[in-house]
Amino acid sequence: MSRVLAFARFWYGFIFGEDWLIAVGVAAAIGVTALLADGGVAAWWVMPLAVITLLMGSVRRGSRRARRNESEVR
Repeated sequence: MSRVLAFARFWYGFIFGEDWLIAVGVAAAIGVTALLADGGVAAWWVMPLAVITLLMGSVRRGSRRARRNESEVR
């Protein structure tokens, strides 16, 4: 049982890592892409847009954390 738990913990850490919002955003983007493609819409643009948006949000959150930590040190 401990091997199964270790395997599950590995995948949880690999997928969600430090920023679970990225994992949720990618899953949502895949779902939107699938829905649009199923409806006959060219959905190639969804994933690049999602990646850019998620990356910008992640960088923004990281810079806010860094500024907050820097101000706490002073």
